[in-house]
Amino acid sequence: MNRFIMAVAASFLAATTAVAGVTEDDLNNDQTITSQVVTNGMGRALQRYSPLDIINKQNVKNLVPTWAFSLGGEKQRGQETQPLVYDGVMYVTGSYSRLYAIDVNSGKELWQYDARLPEGILPCCDVINRGAAIYGDNIYFGTLDARIVALNLKTGDVVWKEKIADYKAGYSYTAAPLIVNGLVVTGNSGGEFGIVGEVQARNAETGELVWTRPVIEGHMGTLNGKESTMTGTLNATWPGDMWKTGGGATWLGGSYDADTDTLVFGAGNPAPWNSHLRNAGTPTEGNAGDNLYAASRLGIDPHTGEIKWHFQTTPREGWDYDGVNEVVAYVDRAGNKRFATADRNGFFYVLNREDGKFVSAKPFVKDISWASGIDDTGRPIFVEENRPGNPAGSADGKKGEVIFASPSFLGGKNWMPMAFSQKTGNFYVPSNEWGMDIWNEPITYKKGAAYLGAGFTIKPNYEDHIGSLKAIDPDTGEWKWEFKNEAPLWGGVMTTAGGLVFFGTPEGEFIALDDETGEKLWSFQTGSGIVGQPITWEKDGEQYVSVVSGWGGAVPLWGGEVAKKVNYLNQGGTVWTFKVPRQLAQN
Repeated sequence: MNRFIMAVAASFLAATTAVAGVTEDDLNNDQTITSQVVTNGMGRALQRYSPLDIINKQNVKNLVPTWAFSLGGEKQRGQETQPLVYDGVMYVTGSYSRLYAIDVNSGKELWQYDARLPEGILPCCDVINRGAAIYGDNIYFGTLDARIVALNLKTGDVVWKEKIADYKAGYSYTAAPLIVNGLVVTGNSGGEFGIVGEVQARNAETGELVWTRPVIEGHMGTLNGKESTMTGTLNATWPGDMWKTGGGATWLGGSYDADTDTLVFGAGNPAPWNSHLRNAGTPTEGNAGDNLYAASRLGIDPHTGEIKWHFQTTPREGWDYDGVNEVVAYVDRAGNKRFATADRNGFFYVLNREDGKFVSAKPFVKDISWASGIDDTGRPIFVEENRPGNPAGSADGKKGEVIFASPSFLGGKNWMPMAFSQKTGNFYVPSNEWGMDIWNEPITYKKGAAYLGAGFTIKPNYEDHIGSLKAIDPDTGEWKWEFKNEAPLWGGVMTTAGGLVFFGTPEGEFIALDDETGEKLWSFQTGSGIVGQPITWEKDGEQYVSVVSGWGGAVPLWGGEVAKKVNYLNQGGTVWTFKVPRQLAQN
């Protein structure tokens, strides 16, 4: 108890110490301070909603570029980042762990930082980076060799640099950090290499580690440099020693609910993919073979790293349905405080914000084959014949029965963030309609080597589209409208009080839709596929919209038949910034 009190006191001190530059209040009110964007998600609740309405349904047709900035060089792969804007400067991360500071008035580069990456990094799904975080006079971002770096906002000089994990064992880091109460909170990547998912919190000023929380049962957390508590109960849901390399990477980062003072992180797939190995010797009734806390959402105390609650979306996971997709805090139409998450497994979940308890789940893609539904407790109703077969039961012991599963392992929705509109009460979910042939294979763990135990081929489910942006009523699960796209959708979505939904496509179109009807109101060809995350902000009475264009990410690397459909798309790396000219803003 004394240790807990000391930790809370230290966290409170960090939050209340005078901080120059961006403060905890700035972070907490980022959604409503329209002159800045200092958090990933345009607010730590990750709603990606702006109260700005200077650009609206009537005048968005007049939206034009005001400047463009090239990320330059040969490093033009998979620009999945979200820009930040503060004090007249835009901060943008790029592929291969780069960070740029750009003058928002002119688009001119102010400084650039390139991480010195070692040989032998092992990123699973391209050399991407999804953004940074600002606190005080520093900006923080992660690197592909699993480090977290703090840079001075004005100069780009390194303030401190710390190791998250060992890149030689398959760890990396690609998410935007999360700042809460003076702590820099990070996850980790590398779920396909038998790593162990973990959340870490560091002092933002010094980089000193405050606490760690592994997300696979049996592993010990730390607090102030000492062991704290074990995650879960050893061998409660894992057989033998498989928990030691159990996966569950926390690779997308988390959100923060200020109302309940809770960090919410998702945990990725258990390792290996071959679920028969992970369930060997354990019954499949109850939760004995569920492999906690992989494929789960976790509520974590930001002061101590203790787990408050968990909700597992795909127990006994065997299709690579990671549970990392963002958890968005919102208030429903009846005034209830809720969380929403659209899982890789194809179901849209609503949870209670106080304790993470299950409220509802509805499909947000068309053809879910692995489960027939979700029961009243939130547990999936498995279709057992649609689980990949056990190779141990095959004639040669080398390949289990091949089954077709939908959605594919890249998910009904992957990392690309959805948005919630406070104006309509709907979520806008970028999804993909695809499936896969998948089979299991024998596998043993080897440090730094892929640890799958499965093979797969992704296939489109429909001839006319793969991508599908859907407006979803979270109270009922009803789809209000659907916008179809031939190629997969792989970028973020943003909504505004102006009644607009912004997103981009791999074909290079940056698009604004009517939030109530899904009608296309405006588009602009950026020259390369968009897998980035749009933002908007206001300066001198004018509203600006920015997005980073640059094709890449997991689809061209892992997409099978789908990848062949999009291999003509050009890579790139450009920050585009738009506005409606002042004289046309009233039209």
